[in-house]
Amino acid sequence: MKLQSIFIATLISLLFSSCQLGRFAYYNFANITDHKIFPSRAIQKPTEAFKFSSTNKPFIQDSLTITSGGVATKITFEEYLISNKTVAYLVIKNDTILYENYFNRYNEGSIVNSFSMAKSILSILVGCAIDDGYIKSTSEPITNYLEDLEDEGFKNITIEHVLNMTSGIHFNESYTNPFGDAATFYYGTNLPKAVSKMKITNTPGTQFAYSSGDSQVLGMVLDAALGEKTISTYLEEKIWKPLGMEYDATWSLDREKEGVEKTFCCVNARARDFAKIGRLYLNKGNWNGTQVVSKEWVENSTKIDTTNGSVAYYQHQWWINEKDNSFEAEGILGQHIYVNPEKNIIIVRLGEKVGKSGSWTYAAQSISEKY
Repeated sequence: MKLQSIFIATLISLLFSSCQLGRFAYYNFANITDHKIFPSRAIQKPTEAFKFSSTNKPFIQDSLTITSGGVATKITFEEYLISNKTVAYLVIKNDTILYENYFNRYNEGSIVNSFSMAKSILSILVGCAIDDGYIKSTSEPITNYLEDLEDEGFKNITIEHVLNMTSGIHFNESYTNPFGDAATFYYGTNLPKAVSKMKITNTPGTQFAYSSGDSQVLGMVLDAALGEKTISTYLEEKIWKPLGMEYDATWSLDREKEGVEKTFCCVNARARDFAKIGRLYLNKGNWNGTQVVSKEWVENSTKIDTTNGSVAYYQHQWWINEKDNSFEAEGILGQHIYVNPEKNIIIVRLGEKVGKSGSWTYAAQSISEKY
């Protein structure tokens, strides 16, 4: 009986640790603590950190009216954050932190999964790779770097197509389907194999379709272009150390040995360091006098461009807000790096869930209007 129990326990353990379906069933849905369940590569902080200034001036907090069941209730801004499962919220203007708060046992040193904010970080690295000569241009076909793609049509897909998610590659973005593409990419253990089997269903450059698959293909292109250097090492070299990050970070991998970065998600870091990504783009790629990524790359990534199938609200893995000329990196659980160049404001929101009340973009825009 004891031997049987040991066998069953071992079988269940193997199922959960190695099988995509088992991992999906066990963990059920993406969580901001998922950095604990995936293997990862370390990204080291520099010896000296850049730190935002602070102020003693009170932060303007208007009361909010929330209607539930036909009953209107006024709550404070912090009550709004807490009720919508926020774990970190930062408001920075002119390099000064106007508001910083953490909730549900989180603090400034707590690690949070970026989810799709990593797509915007990946975009920066592609810009750096072009600056450094690893990649010639965004007009190159991805097959210049990826030779093992089964569908012959991939030769018609350029780096620009996957940057703007106009590749025409089929990808099921559902995170509730254990057999879908998103589950394969998130919980699977062989991303190169999953990418090689992708199929094209639309003509490249004709239609936008939000796709984590495009971001992973883009990551595989970058990985191939870098040669022996890993994407995590490149992030450390080009961004993490030059920007004076306060903490080490990690990037989750598909598997332990010779794994590749999940470039559609999963940079695991802290709120203040995510804010520095926003500051880099607020200053058009320049960091205290050093051009980390070209100004042209930043401008092309944050402008409205509807040519070749692109949409006005998305460019080079960044979300564009026409209302106030701001742009954002966004993640599935309401993770946001909001940047408003006209107001010189950066806002970071990290959470366990998106929450039930409103849009975090709208909340950031409302704050920016006051300052």
